[in-house]
Amino acid sequence: MGAGPCLDLEDLRFSWPGQAPLLEIRRFDLGMGEKLFLRGPSGSGKSTLLGLIAGVLAPQAGRVTVLGQDQARARSSQRDRLRADRLGVIFQMFNLVPYISVLQNVALPCRFSAARAKRVAAAGGVEAEARRLLVQLGLDDPLLLSRPVTTLSVGQQQRVAAARALIGGPSLIIADEPTSALDADSRDRFIALLKAEVETRGAALLFVSHDPALSGHFDRSIDLGSLNLAARAEGAV
Repeated sequence: MGAGPCLDLEDLRFSWPGQAPLLEIRRFDLGMGEKLFLRGPSGSGKSTLLGLIAGVLAPQAGRVTVLGQDQARARSSQRDRLRADRLGVIFQMFNLVPYISVLQNVALPCRFSAARAKRVAAAGGVEAEARRLLVQLGLDDPLLLSRPVTTLSVGQQQRVAAARALIGGPSLIIADEPTSALDADSRDRFIALLKAEVETRGAALLFVSHDPALSGHFDRSIDLGSLNLAARAEGAV
């Protein structure tokens, strides 16, 4: 595990307009190089928490420090730049662009971030790095790379989404239920490949899922219900 904080939340509070608090977290942290499993059932606020960390949402109170930047106090342009340059997100629904090829989908973050493109240049360029990541994640058929992502299986699309998140050496990888549609063998293979790539880069990994059986794959496991004071208060009513 690397030294120093990658993610540090303190006295965080978030609620949707006109609703009771959804998240109240006194303290939550993630170290550089750490692989953390965060468990929570559907509707527990997992995706909302990830939106706060990524800077897509802003809390009503508290501090959300990501790679040294307090997302709660940063300008929207600063949050956008941090997300583009230093975060890699594997979305639950993948969010792949259907009308471009597999290779173009993986390369896409380097079009929006000069910093990512510069880091990739040392590895031989964007296309070479995109190909390498796809091979590492088990997509080693060259004929697949020029095909639209809609022609791939669900499991293949998940690996394309992972390669897209990893390209350009982001410091923090956020994975939101990325294995929900995979069978057990494919799921375990996917997690092993993702962890190996993250370890190679010295990045931190925040892996979010409702399935407690996955916790053994990670350095540390936390239940969102134990962190979230709002959920505790609701359960006590």
